[in-house]
Amino acid sequence: MKATSPERTARGLAGLPGDTLEAMPEPGEPVSSAAVKAQLRLREKILAGQLAGGTRITEVAIAELLGVSRTPVRSALMRLEQEGLLDALPNGGYSVRTFSERDVADAIELRGTLEGLAARMAAERGASAVVLREARACLARIDELLRESALDDAAFTRYVAFNGRFHALLSELSGSELIARQLERVTSLPFASASGFVVVQANSPGARDMLLIAQDQHVQVLEAIEAREGSRAEALMREHSRIAQRNLREALHGSGSQAPPLPGVQLIRRRS
Repeated sequence: MKATSPERTARGLAGLPGDTLEAMPEPGEPVSSAAVKAQLRLREKILAGQLAGGTRITEVAIAELLGVSRTPVRSALMRLEQEGLLDALPNGGYSVRTFSERDVADAIELRGTLEGLAARMAAERGASAVVLREARACLARIDELLRESALDDAAFTRYVAFNGRFHALLSELSGSELIARQLERVTSLPFASASGFVVVQANSPGARDMLLIAQDQHVQVLEAIEAREGSRAEALMREHSRIAQRNLREALHGSGSQAPPLPGVQLIRRRS
């Protein structure tokens, strides 16, 4: 796998797409494709700070900024509102949304609660052997990465992918479509993904140690599920989310970090 830039890695870690399509649609290209590209480019500008929190934006202004018609822009704005990056204004138009530090902390807490519930249900109801094997294989791939004394950017990006996959499999292990849907909703919120803010520790001296702790929790929760220990499985996943909470505090209040700035972090209002 080729190495990716720290900035692109960070976008994925923040729970936001890691790729941006620079090319705009050619004449005659389907509107749906044009809307997706407009959405990606507009999201990129928001996360890069080119559109500051609270900025009022309109279809006309964004169409001119991106050099496209208003039709794909209208769809892009609606999708970004659904993602939580924009707020619809009562009199029309949108504004770039800002998040309090508590908003983000609450989203992480909600994810931990739901993942804890998913783990408990998987243990109490009995988990699919097929999904359990896939989850163990995913953790084996993470183990391979963590055998190295340090992770370069490419390895760190792979860790993020496997970590995200493991958390998706945990949701599947619950056997509950309702829980899976709610987890999908909360993890789509900006900064609330399973790997949210992990980039903060990417280049810190204790980066690998923290990843080892997280991996040990992964292993333990699978063991608890297989042993049908529902309460233990739930407690482990609740505790697991505390790592993300710590990374959030470090991203906003830490000093001296060598990690690249987390895209979109300027949208979070720090507690005084």
